[in-house]
Order: sequence, then C-alpha cells, then structure tokens
Amino acid sequence: MNDTKVEIKKLSNELLDYWATDPNGPVALHLKQRLLAVEGTDGEDQIIYPPTYADIGYNVDRLSDGTRVALIDSVGSQANRLEPAFKVNSGHGLDGLVPQIEIVLRKEPCNECDECKKAKTPKVDKCKNPWKEKRSLFDLAHRAADAVVQSSPTLLPEVEKAFAELRKTGNASRLCTIAPTSLVFGCWDSRGGSGEKRPRLVRAIIRAWDVDELKAASQFNSVWKALNEEQREGLKKALPKGKKLSEKGFNDAPAVGLGGVVVRGSIQRDVTINLVALRGLNGGDHTDALRKYLLGLSILAATSDIELFLREGCNLRYADNADQWYSVPRRGDNEPIDLISDEAREVARSYTESAYQAFHDDWASVDWPDGALQDDGTLEVEFDLKAAKDLLGKTTDDDVEAQS
Repeated sequence: MNDTKVEIKKLSNELLDYWATDPNGPVALHLKQRLLAVEGTDGEDQIIYPPTYADIGYNVDRLSDGTRVALIDSVGSQANRLEPAFKVNSGHGLDGLVPQIEIVLRKEPCNECDECKKAKTPKVDKCKNPWKEKRSLFDLAHRAADAVVQSSPTLLPEVEKAFAELRKTGNASRLCTIAPTSLVFGCWDSRGGSGEKRPRLVRAIIRAWDVDELKAASQFNSVWKALNEEQREGLKKALPKGKKLSEKGFNDAPAVGLGGVVVRGSIQRDVTINLVALRGLNGGDHTDALRKYLLGLSILAATSDIELFLREGCNLRYADNADQWYSVPRRGDNEPIDLISDEAREVARSYTESAYQAFHDDWASVDWPDGALQDDGTLEVEFDLKAAKDLLGKTTDDDVEAQS
C-alpha cells in the first residue's frame, strides 16, 4: 500500500509567471467541487429543480450505462453568476482590480427636490436628483458585446475600436483596458461589426449524476363555488372569446408539470481555468502584463465562493472545505496546488494589482466625454432608445447563423 503523501504546491509569483507566459506550462487549472442541497445531508438522496428549456423541459442525458445526468447550471449561467463578483459592494473585494462601467437605462424624477415640488408634472430634465435605473457592465449577459452596449453611444466607439483592433491585429490590450472580464468569461461581438469571438478563460458548470425525474401536480381552488348563479353568469358573459375563467383566477384549475429530480449520485461543480487560451492572447507591448493580469483575475474569480441559490427549489451549498485545485500538465499526473488559502489569495491579489497598473494607466488616458467619469472613477453612460431601434434593423452574425 502506498502511503506517500502528495505535497500541495504553494502559490508564488514565479509559479504564476510560469503559468501565464511559459508555452511549456500546464494546460489548465481545475477544480471538482461537491455541492449539496440545503435541505439534504451528505450521503442521502437530494431533490433539486434543474432549469427548464423550451421543447425539452429538463436537460437530462442518458449515458450508455443507463446513468442519467442532469444539467443544473450551464456554462453561460455560471459565468453570469461569477462576473458580478467584480462589482462594487459585491462582498468579494475585487472591484478595485477592474474598471467600473454603469449603463443608465432610464431616469425618473425624484419628486422630492424643489424643482419637482414646484412642477405640476415633474420632469426628469428639470429634476435635481433623478432616480436612475442602472446596470453594471458585469450584469450584462454578453458583456462588452451585449446589445445594451451597442445601444450606448458614449461607450460604443471605444468598444468598437477594441474589437476591431482585436480582429485586425490580434491585440487584446484595448479590450482588456475597458472590459477585462469580457476576456476572462468570453464574448462574441455578433451584434457589432467585427464578429470577433473570444473563448472563456474561466469555465464552470454544475451537473447532477444518477438522477430520476419527478412530476408535480397542483390544484388551484377558486371562489367559483361560493358565487351565486347570477355572479357566475355575469363572469361568463364578460369573458373574452377564447379565454378561460381559470386564466383570471375565477375557476378551479388542476396542473401537472415538472417536479424536480432526485439525485442519487453527486451534485458536482467543475471549474476550469484555460491556460492555453490565456497564453494565446496577444497584448502588443503589454502581452506579458495582459496574460498575468487576466490570470490573476481568473484565479480570483474562479476561487470566489458565489451564492448557489440558483432558482426556486435549487438552493445549494458547498459540501465541505476539501476543495482541491490541480494544475493539469500536457502529460502525466495532475499536481495539487493551493489556490484558496488566505495566503494564496493574497499572493494572487498582489500579483493581479501589479499587472493591472499598465491597463489602469491606459484607462486613465481614454478621452471619455465630459461628465461620463464620476468622482469615484466609475464610467457612467446612457442607453439610447434610438440606437437600440437602429440595432434592431441591422443584420447581425446571430441572424446569419440562425438562417444557415
């Protein structure tokens, strides 16, 4: 019996440099993470609700041995849950490592300032402190390639330059300066002119193994039986043609649908940092800094404990403290590496801050329109309805792909 204890390698700047810049370095960093439903305990069956998809319901695959595997959270969904860790007040403390961009979708008068109180009908353009419905760039599903960015005239020109430069020269430095997480989590400029597509550096997915689907049945009991005949007839006559009383809550309605899955195996989250894709990025004069910076961001994002309340009926938690990351070589055995201790996190953070300096300086040199940069350094831009309408009339790569 082999009782040899495998040493867990400590994180260092030298090791990070090796991963980021050496073409002979490992191909990936990987974590297999066990999850549990909050209602369950380790070793017992779990009941959770996967996402539902049009036409198929749950995404459940049957393997050749009969095992059924359910998709619990997709790669895209996991990316959209991880990226907001970089927002201000996210609780992760990563906001100082990236530029902050917020898009104002609409404004409403505050109804409290002197101008609003004087006006019979308060107007946004007169209001001294209008309320703003905003979204961070980190909240947009398609990141720098999102339709909202395409509809924000203040931000779009710089983003277009970044994607055009990336397509024509392969230089990702400008995009890294404006929207580095678009490189960390991947993006596709299908709505813009470049069509540039970048692979994810951080990829995560959650699956449940050995599952069986459950059904759910419910019965809605209305007040119909308590109404008199005159009331019932009145409601029937008022009902539009083709409609049912139950649709408006005035008649009983049984329902049968999906009731989740029972998981007899494990709920597993896989997280991978793609070092091959990272080292394939070019940043011109900033190539080494770009790879180091994005590696740091990738590690800090991938090792963050995000909330796992995925949807109603699917509230998960981390099973234990035994998370073990591995460095994956081109050949040979995986090597355990410490990425999650306080010491390792501090090394990764300091490394990222150092590499960020070049891009922070470039951000400061961008000629943003007057008033766009706020006192706290956040770039605030406005969504433009006319630009959005124009976008609807454009033929995009999405349209071409859908028609092919």
